[in-house]
Amino acid sequence: MPTQIKITHTFNAPRELVFKAFTESDHLKNWWGPKGWTFEVFKSEFRPGGVFHYSQKPDDGNKMWVKFVYSDMITPEKIVYTSFFSDEEGTEVRAPFNVNWPMEILNTITFNENEGKTTLTMILVPVSPTQEEINTFEDSKEMVQEGHSGTLEQLDEYLLKIKTV
Repeated sequence: MPTQIKITHTFNAPRELVFKAFTESDHLKNWWGPKGWTFEVFKSEFRPGGVFHYSQKPDDGNKMWVKFVYSDMITPEKIVYTSFFSDEEGTEVRAPFNVNWPMEILNTITFNENEGKTTLTMILVPVSPTQEEINTFEDSKEMVQEGHSGTLEQLDEYLLKIKTV
């Protein structure tokens, strides 16, 4: 089995709303990314073959660019995309935090609703990694899970705000 990171989170919100929060820039800008970081969308095409290109920046650091290329999207059930760090033009670059981080990650997100709650399952798998990239990915599992958990907690807070509007 290939090396992977699996993250699950249950939201107290209907699946359609959680899916929209993941696929509309007007929603994403309110919760995506590390807590306290500045987030700017450069390009957003939420469809198979589309691109989501954005920057994120900590208060005390440099701007990082990230690009998603969507390969599959089944509303409101599933999103599949490849993600990678990029430059401002969208050209793939090495991760700014570790030169041995895999160049590309395949992300599969599924949304399952049960009694008004939505369970999100996210699977991250390196694409064609070197052994050194596999080792770095494996060593980073806890950091990646913590980072995504913080981001998903921000989505929890955001969903509470927009559900009551």
